[in-house]
Amino acid sequence: MRTAAPRFILRCSATALFLMPAGAAVAGPEDASTANRSPFLGTWELDLARMPTNYGPPPRRVVYTFEDVGAGLWRTSIDITAPDGSVRHMAVHYARDGSASAGEGDNAEADSAAINQPASNVLVMSLAKNKMLGSVRVYAVSSDGKEMTESAAAADAGGAPFVRNFHFRRLR
Repeated sequence: MRTAAPRFILRCSATALFLMPAGAAVAGPEDASTANRSPFLGTWELDLARMPTNYGPPPRRVVYTFEDVGAGLWRTSIDITAPDGSVRHMAVHYARDGSASAGEGDNAEADSAAINQPASNVLVMSLAKNKMLGSVRVYAVSSDGKEMTESAAAADAGGAPFVRNFHFRRLR
């Protein structure tokens, strides 16, 4: 006995063609904008319980906010609250094309950044200070969109390279 081959239909949107099983639900306009929204956009808080053991004394709080500011540009702001309650604030406006952008606010760690997005759930950030490479950060958002992992690569005071992973949970 021969089974029927699955039936598919071709659907199109403003930017892509999709091959979908016949009878599949098709997203309406409000669903399409949500589907195209980057998983990074929103606010993330560092999970202090999962800090790397070789980091040293942890901050009191770290919050990252990723915003789409239009015209292909994003803004990322970072607030780091020290154990004494003082807050370091830094931000950068950038295109996700790997070109350098000047940082704003606290520049103790870096005064410029270059960000590239090789996949929808991955950002690569290169940080520099006084035109010298400081560190490279890779951010990846989990498939469910609830967790972001930052892998920070740099060299210690003795010149030995290291990579540390930091875990963030979505606040909004």
